[in-house]
Amino acid sequence: MQSLFTLHSFRKRILALLMLVSFLFCALVVRLFVVQIINGKDLQLRATDQWTRDLAIVAPRGDIYDQTGSRLAVSYTTYNVYVRAREVENAKEVSEYLSNLLGLNYLSVYEKVIKKNVSEVLIKLQVSADLAERIYEKNLSGVYLAESVGRFYTYGNLLSQVLGFVSVDNVGQSGLEAQYESYLKGVDGYSFTQSDLQGKEIGGTLRYYVPATKGGDITLTIDSKIQLILEQVLEKAMEEQQAKGVTGLVMNAKTSEILAISSKPSFDLNNIPRDDLTTLFDQSKIKAITDVYEPGSTFKILTLAAALEEGVVSENDRFYCTGSRVVDGVKIKCWRSTGHGSQTLQEGLTNSCNCVFMELALRLGVDKFYEYMQKFGLGEKTGIDLAGEASGILMDKSLVKTVDLARMGFGHAVAVTPVQLLTAVCGILNGGNLTTPTVLDNIVDCFGNTLLQGESTVKRQIVSASTSQKICEMLSGVTNKQGDCTFIEGYDVGGKTGTAQKYDETGHIAQGKYISSFIGTYPASNPEYVIMIMVDEPGAGAYYGSVVAAPYGKEILSGIFEYKNIPKDNETASIEFVQMPDITGWLLSDAAVELGKLGLFYETDGEGGVVNRQLPPAGTTLAKGDTIILVT
Repeated sequence: MQSLFTLHSFRKRILALLMLVSFLFCALVVRLFVVQIINGKDLQLRATDQWTRDLAIVAPRGDIYDQTGSRLAVSYTTYNVYVRAREVENAKEVSEYLSNLLGLNYLSVYEKVIKKNVSEVLIKLQVSADLAERIYEKNLSGVYLAESVGRFYTYGNLLSQVLGFVSVDNVGQSGLEAQYESYLKGVDGYSFTQSDLQGKEIGGTLRYYVPATKGGDITLTIDSKIQLILEQVLEKAMEEQQAKGVTGLVMNAKTSEILAISSKPSFDLNNIPRDDLTTLFDQSKIKAITDVYEPGSTFKILTLAAALEEGVVSENDRFYCTGSRVVDGVKIKCWRSTGHGSQTLQEGLTNSCNCVFMELALRLGVDKFYEYMQKFGLGEKTGIDLAGEASGILMDKSLVKTVDLARMGFGHAVAVTPVQLLTAVCGILNGGNLTTPTVLDNIVDCFGNTLLQGESTVKRQIVSASTSQKICEMLSGVTNKQGDCTFIEGYDVGGKTGTAQKYDETGHIAQGKYISSFIGTYPASNPEYVIMIMVDEPGAGAYYGSVVAAPYGKEILSGIFEYKNIPKDNETASIEFVQMPDITGWLLSDAAVELGKLGLFYETDGEGGVVNRQLPPAGTTLAKGDTIILVT
């Protein structure tokens, strides 16, 4: 009996022991499962971090191309210099060599070289390949090079505001570089080496290399040759007109694609003025989309289109200008104080007569005028694929008085951005389709896959095809005053000039400060190109758009004709040239007769009857049909 009890007790002990072993085994399996499966990746990374030292391989940013395939922004290989203090054998030698070669302060470098409480320290970013090669050949213990990427802009200051720039660590700071940072930046790679407990590299061990993946490439609608033409003319206008600034645009009239866009002054993207942040910020703005201004007479294209479309005027209507008109008891002057007299609608547009366009706006009335302005996209953003666009300013319709409406008719009491106005003009001239402007063609990754596709979207029909055609023909009549194809000899060019006063911070007119502008179209009968140039605060003596801006518009279009090898529309058209006479001291009436004989047009500055000064001076060679300024 005792033996049976002893046997039973032994079995219980064996069973308990087996259960304990099984429990411990299961716990061990669970623990191994947690360690290897659940926490495996995290522990593996932590272990790798302890066993290895890594240097990042910066991914090359994507390139930026124009529509012809020319590279505007590219990445190139540079090197970052690091030091692992625990591996340095002669700190003084290393510090002297690196500080002298890289142009650094010796003491600052020495402090980093002896800093053994960290695994590695950065000495300098983006060292050129030739300097990196000299460091490599020196074979200094503890000094390492990590491949990095620098940014180079092929044409320096070309398209600087739109392209933007990157920081020293290759992150987009402005323009497209910042806007499309997520597409351009790519994926960094890494280089691993095994190290001991102190962080020293273990010789003969494996090295691991994870290559970087290049960012996506961007193709723009910009044509770099047209961009160069535009910027060269803007620089010339800036200098000759002693202007505060100049802005220019070239658009495809059919699609509203931006072919060129710039503001001056600008800066060299390869030599960014980072020490003057105020100037850098101002010159980085894409002023064609960020700055609003009162357009003046270029706006008359919109008023005319609305009036013709609504049927409140016909090409056969006549108008009479006395030099001013009283609206709501307020005398509103035409730019020509002596008046234009009796004139047709075409003559009113050619003369840029304010009285004619006051009448058109009043015939439309507030409701219809606003209906068309909103159709044309005023008071709202165009939707251009550039960051920072302003929406312009359109007065609250409920607050508009008759006198305000009259002023709006000739481009006052309303504010637009250059791209907003030019987009509306393109919509009027291309058959009536208001289209979203764009600078982006596409973004493609390094494997050829399309990441983003730019497109010009037709928003709405704003005028009929017949109204569009009438406007095209009338703009041709404005520029070609001496007959067909005489604005630019042999080419069917249309256009409209504008002159607008500026306002100070208090909302009052800034005396003596103007914006002179010109919008040009080619071919006038069915435009493909629409250009715009604005001269902000010209200081050379003249300020009328016909004198200050239009000549530069001619140069832009002439440059495009030459670049595109566009043949003349009329080979027989020719321009006659005349010498500007000295008419200072003459009665204005006598001067007008003399200029008429020479085929010259004039605009007056002042309300006197005697010519005190003339622009340009006597002896200047002018083309028949040119406009001069008489200061009375």
